[in-house]
Amino acid sequence: MLKKERPDSPCIAVCSTALGDDICRGCGRSAVEVSSWVTMSDEQKDQVWERLEELWRQGGKVAPWLR
Repeated sequence: MLKKERPDSPCIAVCSTALGDDICRGCGRSAVEVSSWVTMSDEQKDQVWERLEELWRQGGKVAPWLR
């Protein structure tokens, strides 16, 4: 995994879960992950970060928070 300091949240201010999407079009987190982010353990957050970073890589892009 590419180690770089991450922001507090993967949010990139393009949230669509508030509009009813199950998966955010901006960051790729599920609605549950978005709503429970502040109560998740560091280990749980790391799992989400790694999954999201892999999704961005699979799409041929670098996650915004790794730029």
